[in-house]
Amino acid sequence: MEYEFDFAEILSNSDLLLRGVRLTAALWAIAFVMAMAAGLFLGIARGSRRRWLNWPATAYIEVFRNTPVLVQLVWFYYAFPVLTGIQVSPFVAASLGLCLNTTAYCAEIYRGGLQSITAGQWEAGRALGMSYWTLMRRIILPQAVRRMVPAFTNRAVELAKMTSIASVITVHELMHEARTLSTQSFLPLETFTVVAVIYFVLIYPGTLAALLLERRLAARGS
Repeated sequence: MEYEFDFAEILSNSDLLLRGVRLTAALWAIAFVMAMAAGLFLGIARGSRRRWLNWPATAYIEVFRNTPVLVQLVWFYYAFPVLTGIQVSPFVAASLGLCLNTTAYCAEIYRGGLQSITAGQWEAGRALGMSYWTLMRRIILPQAVRRMVPAFTNRAVELAKMTSIASVITVHELMHEARTLSTQSFLPLETFTVVAVIYFVLIYPGTLAALLLERRLAARGS
């Protein structure tokens, strides 16, 4: 017996899915922007020879990279309020968990990119009397960014897909709304087919833009 797909009811409830898309996009943007900023300083600390900087940064990175992100989200939603007495909303807990997890990966990307710059570049900047941050801003980071673009692109794509995990703590992002619609309509195949298409439409343009940027930076570097 052949199954007949029925997308009419799913499309008639598109407002429900669009609401989930908006929350998914907000969750991704908050987590990624904060992780990119915090990851830079954590990556520098991770690559430092000073133990008081290196050891805490290393411990942070290893904890968040070697525990499941699902466990981290659940911990921030259920355990964090118990320990601190501060109750956070599901959205805040999800944003915090995804941000801290992504920060650990971004830190390692920064560290690898910065360490790929030859020692001669650092020595030349110091010979010109540049301070550490001036040297970083004018010489090191512009070169390192070209090499980090592919890794950051992959991280951004992974984060976009990880936002679906937030549904387990009742964040009404796309996957949560899809589950609700699937339960109400009894059309799981149609619902999650549409959701898969939505995720592709959301993620692929960013991947394509990053690829074009990577080629442009490579051409400029050459």
